[in-house]
Amino acid sequence: MITDDHAIVRQGLKQILSETGDIRVTGEAENGIQAVRIVRQEEFDVMLLDISLPDRNGIEVLKQIRKEKPELVVLMLSMHNENEFAIRALKAGAAGYLNKQSAPAQLVTAIRQVASGQKYITPALAMKLANAITTDTDRPLHTSLSDREYQTLCLIAAGKGLTEISEEMCLSPKTVSVYRARLLEKLKLTNNNELIRYALLHHLVD
Repeated sequence: MITDDHAIVRQGLKQILSETGDIRVTGEAENGIQAVRIVRQEEFDVMLLDISLPDRNGIEVLKQIRKEKPELVVLMLSMHNENEFAIRALKAGAAGYLNKQSAPAQLVTAIRQVASGQKYITPALAMKLANAITTDTDRPLHTSLSDREYQTLCLIAAGKGLTEISEEMCLSPKTVSVYRARLLEKLKLTNNNELIRYALLHHLVD
């Protein structure tokens, strides 16, 4: 099953997979709510799940699917580089994480690998995971953020305003402000400019 809000991306993925003899696309969804509804009704071996969906963050969708359908293997897809989102997705139960710009052969390999019960990560992500296995005192402050706080940080760092962030996260501006206040406290920062500098320094945004 493919979950992505862009029809052209879904069509491209289906085209790539149609050229294989062992992988068949039997379901599609364009948002998180639709994806959850479909997996409740139908059976799939693997789901390709975009991390940026219009209604819900892909990691939240992943957590719900893992709770309701723990046997369903989920391979996360993203346009973003393998930053902290990749590690968070794996911790949330994803079987792998792949950039959408990867070569078609890499996508097919990843699907076959996770379908066989293995994890799939690129060498670059493997290095990040190895570096993440350190003592708490060596870990950067942003690793302590919740998924919502981290998402808020990335959107602020991308230059988006409060209203825009609240719409993208499907939350009220007041709730977003609470997340902003929490992450400022956790990162020991005082304003948005410092947040942006922090995100750039730690390569959390492209």
